[in-house]
Amino acid sequence: MDRLLHGMARLGDEAERLLNETSLRVAITGLSRSGKTVFITSLISNLLALGRGRDSLPALTRQLAANGQRILAVRLEPSGTQALDWFDAAEKLRDLAGATPHWPPRTADLASAALTLVVARSGRLGGLLPPRRLRLELLDYPGEWLLDLPLLDQDFSQWSAATLAQLKQPPRAALATDFFAFLASLPPDAPDEDAVARRGFLLYRDLLVAARDELGLRWLQPGRFLVPGPKGDSPMMWFFPIPGQGPAAPGSLRDLLARRFDAYREDMRRSYFDPWFARFDRQVVLVDALGALCGGEGAFADARQAVAQIARAYDQRSRSRWLRLPMLKRVAFAASKLDHIPPVQRPAFLSMFQAMLGETGPKARHFALAALRSTEDGAPTVSPPVVFGVPSGETRRRPFRPGPIPDSIPPSGDPFWRRPYFALPEFRPPVLDPEGREGLPHLHMDALLAWLLEDAL
Repeated sequence: MDRLLHGMARLGDEAERLLNETSLRVAITGLSRSGKTVFITSLISNLLALGRGRDSLPALTRQLAANGQRILAVRLEPSGTQALDWFDAAEKLRDLAGATPHWPPRTADLASAALTLVVARSGRLGGLLPPRRLRLELLDYPGEWLLDLPLLDQDFSQWSAATLAQLKQPPRAALATDFFAFLASLPPDAPDEDAVARRGFLLYRDLLVAARDELGLRWLQPGRFLVPGPKGDSPMMWFFPIPGQGPAAPGSLRDLLARRFDAYREDMRRSYFDPWFARFDRQVVLVDALGALCGGEGAFADARQAVAQIARAYDQRSRSRWLRLPMLKRVAFAASKLDHIPPVQRPAFLSMFQAMLGETGPKARHFALAALRSTEDGAPTVSPPVVFGVPSGETRRRPFRPGPIPDSIPPSGDPFWRRPYFALPEFRPPVLDPEGREGLPHLHMDALLAWLLEDAL
């Protein structure tokens, strides 16, 4: 009888969950320096503040009100027994709001968090039925890994040929001298020696790091060479692009590199893409489009290629011979660091970002936002327009202007690309409540969330 009663109670709980609870799985990623960690911290903090009655996400509040709904509460679920790292938003907020505020470190592995939104029902029967629950599962992962999706449909020869051709073109060519000298020193029938393979791997990995840190490039494969995750740079990763077509001779260096390339692809598929990517149905992709624009024509073209490859991977993922994943329902591409741009230039920036992405399909939408606003707008009558922020390591506000922002992509050779290049300043986070009771100041985070959750609400 006890087992029967227990089973009936479980059936009742399951029926209640099916009737009143909806789960959405949202994956959030971004290319290097796009502010993904701060985005997730802001998302969680502002939703929790909304649950406390603060109007921290006005566009989402208006959308709910238009349907006769309102948020009753928002709960951050405990970490429980999950296998992934826990995204600790409270710890990230302490970094931002501490005595010496600083930006949290970049993501190095998969992490997750979950929130439950309790929503009052609308309509005549709304008061008679229990509130709805919208459960948001958030998956945080390094954007560099996403760039490995195209590798699943390439073999080693194809990848090597495309990569070597790219390394011969500016701006990468300036960094690839030592690597090409190493390739030239290898005999055509080089044997499969581990010391040689590791030497080539280190040279190639250092080239990728320099391309990211010195040139601001983003289309860099394999992604785990830059963000290896908890496994580190295991022998499976000791490979690099090498010339050659057709099957490699057994016992040759090229054969060893090809086998490691295949092992790397299989590990990415088995460890990350299959078990985790198959679970999400919404995606947010953050892009530092402003940093790429200020980095010059080469950096911008590279970022544009990276974003295009990501968009193509989403479109093709259900047709891949490697992946059989459910179709995404909504994909938000978001240009970050909008607070670096004066208000009068923001419409042009969004237009330029849309042109940068090109055709992304009917399930995607483009946004420009700042997950945490770290500047203040200058007076609208001041020319040229500026924003004010406190550079990291300093204590006084300074004016900043990014220069002209085109509303479309200037063609190659346009005078726009001949202007001096510069790195965007890093502004100190604003003064924040360490508990985040009022939420975090932002620009247009609410518009993105309102669209991302629109059909579920």
